[in-house]
Amino acid sequence: MRIGYARVSTRDQNLELQLDALNKVGCERIFTDKLSGALVERPGLREALSHLREADALVVWKLNRLGRSVKGLLDLVNELEAQKAHFQSITDGVDTKTPAGASSFT
Repeated sequence: MRIGYARVSTRDQNLELQLDALNKVGCERIFTDKLSGALVERPGLREALSHLREADALVVWKLNRLGRSVKGLLDLVNELEAQKAHFQSITDGVDTKTPAGASSFT
């Protein structure tokens, strides 16, 4: 299953572009947040992660929607890998299910 996650930084921004892209790649569930990525507590992301099962994929429109630091992204992708789940960023062309995508985070 593909689980989508979309985030905008302010309530004035619109999630539609991200939601459209996540729907087009076949996300069955999509979770959202309207808050700064610098915040550690992101309820939508927490809920998305809680729905992931082995062989599922967490899908985002762009890497910066998931985290603001390389370390944060690496930590999250490593957490997914430990759960035997995958990660995909649509616009950045990252998919850890592929050898090239997996090597992006090693």
